[in-house]
Amino acid sequence: MLPFFSTPPCPQTPEEREEALKRARAVMAETDRVLIGAGAGLSTAAGINYGGQRFQETFPSFIKRYGMTDMYSAGFYPFPTEEDRWAYWAHHATVNNLGLVAQPLYEEIYEWARTRDYFVITTNADMQFFKAGFDPERIFATQGDYAHIQCITGQHGIREDAELFARIEEDTDHGKRTRITDASLVPTCDVCGAPMNMHLRVDDSFVQTDDWYAAEKRYREFVSEIPEKKTLLLELGVGWNTPVWIRMPFERIAKQTGSPLIRMNYDSAEVDGSIKSGIAIEGDIAQTFPVISGEKPLA
Repeated sequence: MLPFFSTPPCPQTPEEREEALKRARAVMAETDRVLIGAGAGLSTAAGINYGGQRFQETFPSFIKRYGMTDMYSAGFYPFPTEEDRWAYWAHHATVNNLGLVAQPLYEEIYEWARTRDYFVITTNADMQFFKAGFDPERIFATQGDYAHIQCITGQHGIREDAELFARIEEDTDHGKRTRITDASLVPTCDVCGAPMNMHLRVDDSFVQTDDWYAAEKRYREFVSEIPEKKTLLLELGVGWNTPVWIRMPFERIAKQTGSPLIRMNYDSAEVDGSIKSGIAIEGDIAQTFPVISGEKPLA
């Protein structure tokens, strides 16, 4: 089995980072077509942090009862009842999507991209690209989102959950209570009566709807034109959790087409050394994106 890392990861020196910013800025300035790949690191940079102070401020009751340490691991908690499980997920979905407006970093990215021929592939479930103004027909959200739920069997489609979650939030006093008091609010499948899950890719029961396949088709069509149309691969906050969706394909495309690849990540921004067009930028994306997009001067 090949190792994940083509080259050993190591922190950038200040000189390497400054040179990378200059190169990226020049590439961004001349880009007319861009494929944006975004992972959890982008939303973290935008302020949607799943741990730390934000988690402590928004989930105190759940932390006290369960000893939870962050929202990511909390998503796998073995809740004792469906009333407990959906009290958590309704609050999680509200905090990270349904009750959250577009964050400034996503709006900055949209302002740069909107005058260009763009497409977005993202593993994020917070729908920030949609909220920031990106064309829904140019977004492929591979892992689902917090705005929908699905039958636990994976056999009966998905349904939108905003109204239900708003009622659950009201029932639990917006997450202050960790269990639903009105059992009728616990969702079940309209077809078979089975329990429901969030529409998130956690196992092979994830429902890939007709809309999902249509978005995948549009993504593949955009990628298929890269050899004929000069395209920047702009990778934002993609780590090693699910590299098969963005990180590894972007490197493969860069190798095959010679397309420039800008990889921005808080750490692990290294690019395979054989990709001469690769530019690695470590650090806070919220600070570095305005620099390479030309909104802020180089230091």
